[in-house]
Amino acid sequence: MSSSTAPSPSHDDHDEDREKGAPDPCAGPARDLWTVDEHLDDVLASVSPLEPIELQLLDAQGCVLVEDVTVPAALPPFDNSSMDGYAVRVADVAGATEEFPAVLTVIGDVAAGADGLPEVGPGQAARIMTGAPLPPGAEAVVPVEWTDGGTGGGAATGMSAASAAPEGAAGEVRVHRAAEARAHVRARGSDVRAGELALAAGTVLGPPQIGLLAAIGRGTVRVRPRPRVVVISTGSELVQPGEPLGLGQIHDSNSFALAAAARDAGALAYRVGAVADDAESLRSTIEDQLIRADLIVTTGGVSVGAYDVVKEALTGDGEVDFRKLAMQPGKPQGFGAIGADRIPLLALPGNPVSSYVSFELFVRPAIRALMGVGDLHRPRVRAVLDVDGPLRSPAGRRQFLRGVYDRETGAVTPVGGAGSHLIAALAHADCLLVVPEETESVEPGAELEVVLLG
Repeated sequence: MSSSTAPSPSHDDHDEDREKGAPDPCAGPARDLWTVDEHLDDVLASVSPLEPIELQLLDAQGCVLVEDVTVPAALPPFDNSSMDGYAVRVADVAGATEEFPAVLTVIGDVAAGADGLPEVGPGQAARIMTGAPLPPGAEAVVPVEWTDGGTGGGAATGMSAASAAPEGAAGEVRVHRAAEARAHVRARGSDVRAGELALAAGTVLGPPQIGLLAAIGRGTVRVRPRPRVVVISTGSELVQPGEPLGLGQIHDSNSFALAAAARDAGALAYRVGAVADDAESLRSTIEDQLIRADLIVTTGGVSVGAYDVVKEALTGDGEVDFRKLAMQPGKPQGFGAIGADRIPLLALPGNPVSSYVSFELFVRPAIRALMGVGDLHRPRVRAVLDVDGPLRSPAGRRQFLRGVYDRETGAVTPVGGAGSHLIAALAHADCLLVVPEETESVEPGAELEVVLLG
């Protein structure tokens, strides 16, 4: 039977128990075990990047560009003010001080988006707003704080609203400081110039990239869409969170964790309510989901029990291969392609740690491959093991332990035990410690490879 957060052993726990030394009558000889790398290679060899589509900018967030984007026109497209103040000629404010201010005639306002700009002549100034184009004749901008704001008093702290005080656009202004040429002026093309590369193919579009595309006038962009991942948990014992538990029932946590993990990887995730231990119901559910799936992930029901429904439902047609991997946790796995469109399906174990570790190792890279990104895998580092005593690991198995990594010291500390049901420890971990297949004991202070999850 599949499971989620049950503290008592499930069929997948039985597989983990066998890894600790008990014989496994279904495993066959050691050569029948797949390595972690073989299984991952098999998955990635069957997954191709999704076909590109044209999307509106906000719909393209999180997607990957499939073509270089060049700048059609300079950004900013014109010289503009970086301050609220007055556009002036340099010679007219040379030597200006608070005691001996330069007195200029204000000839009008220049607001952002304005056209019909006034020309600034000798002895003149134009009141200008941030982002507004520098009017002809002006050579610099003096901030309003360097002036009396046209009030005839001391230093101004701001401008009155144009609607409330239209007379501010006329009269005189006293400037208390000199300004150099181009002071507080943002030059045309100072951000990017026409013809420059704005974003390269392969870029994942986040908020800053979306902003740049909008700034250079792109309303749509050609990308690979975010993969649609359907997550299905199985088990008659599973109950929706928020609902009361009956005897022998547990809350379904796996589908929530894996749907969240799929979103974190960049996918659009759809969580399906838990399916009971009935092969026909599961087959029907999967068929219904194919229309909106680029990838299907099931959790539970892949081991050797009489109620392992995923294995029962998907073995007969030969589309999904169920195998045992030389790893702990997560020994039982399934992978194949189903339906007329050959949608990839990864069948993960039901225990929460087993399913999450399996997701990180196999499903996340598959999602990234569908997206067409270059970095399929989580970053890995070498870290010093910080424990009181040696860690034990089963011979011939690659073990993945939960841990906390200290970036300052380069040390890693395990959290929780090796049990595949210990979800509380998983919630406090930010990395996975990798113990190689040939290693049965790791001493304190030894170096291990660490997969960073955060």
